[in-house]
Amino acid sequence: MSTERRPVRVGISCGDLQGIGIEVVLKTFEDARMLQELTPVLYASAKAVSLHRKQLGLEEVQFHRVNDAADALPRKLNLVNLWDDELPLELGRPSGPLASYAIRSLEAATQDLAGGKVDVLVTAPIDKNSMEAAGFAHPGHTEFLAHVAGVDQVLMVLVADGLRVGTVTGHIPLKDVAAAITTDRILAKARLFHQSLLRDFGIATPRLAVLGLNPHAGDGGTLGSEDRERILPAVRQLVAEGITAMGPYAADGFFGSGAYRHFDGVLAMYHDQGLAPFKALSFGHGVNYTAGLPIVRTSPDHGTGLDIAGQGVADEGSFRHAVWLAVDVLRAREQYKTIGVNPLQPQKREKERKERA
Repeated sequence: MSTERRPVRVGISCGDLQGIGIEVVLKTFEDARMLQELTPVLYASAKAVSLHRKQLGLEEVQFHRVNDAADALPRKLNLVNLWDDELPLELGRPSGPLASYAIRSLEAATQDLAGGKVDVLVTAPIDKNSMEAAGFAHPGHTEFLAHVAGVDQVLMVLVADGLRVGTVTGHIPLKDVAAAITTDRILAKARLFHQSLLRDFGIATPRLAVLGLNPHAGDGGTLGSEDRERILPAVRQLVAEGITAMGPYAADGFFGSGAYRHFDGVLAMYHDQGLAPFKALSFGHGVNYTAGLPIVRTSPDHGTGLDIAGQGVADEGSFRHAVWLAVDVLRAREQYKTIGVNPLQPQKREKERKERA
């Protein structure tokens, strides 16, 4: 019996049409080795991608145009042609109304993911301001996918090598963070993180570090009471549930001393507390992963790069890692399903069926 695995079908939303999204996609699949185990499916238009290829000097990167992802060919960069409009693209400038095409790409890729035409989703960066102006009713990809999936709790996790950083709060103003940090919310995010480490990353006994909110983790209450009154009770409850959790840790010393190396996951309280040190340590090969979804979604850890768009200098490393992480998570989930399954159980059920007959 052949043990060769079917290539994973990777759905890719094009992101902001005037940013570096299409550039990093083209550069990633310029390397034919990326196509050996993958079937990439980009949702955009042939005209838009051809314009990017020409301006960036990437004409040698070929794509296979299809009208339906079901017709995607293995070992090809497939392009689902969503529109034939002649768009006035100006790479490096804010998209404005053109953001509606990024929305169209995301919605089509998500629909095909739900329909089983692709196996995982990798999203290229979007311009949130332009998306909102174009009618996108969500702060970002994460919130959109949670809405579509009907999921109340998701967790943004930044991944690079052995470092995984999640955040209790996401895209909210800094002035609103303290009020949003509650014991119940910390518990919900930590439990979700723990489950993701088990199911999505294949870690049998995850170790979770929980950061404090205030400088020096509140310094015993001198610099704020949230760490002692909200975060510490959450950590104790997690331990009572059998989860290996420690903290709250002062964020600066935790990263500065390298303590993060002793944990499988780090739960930060807010966006920049976790993402600033993460990107300082791993920018260029980090990946944004959304835990808690029934589907697998990743994205690069950078934005639209309007300051360098169209210049051919964007680094595709983070996008390439995003593609491989999506594949790894999909396979980890498949393996997780088999854990604890009794191989004799099917035979037992068949024997009982025959006895009843």
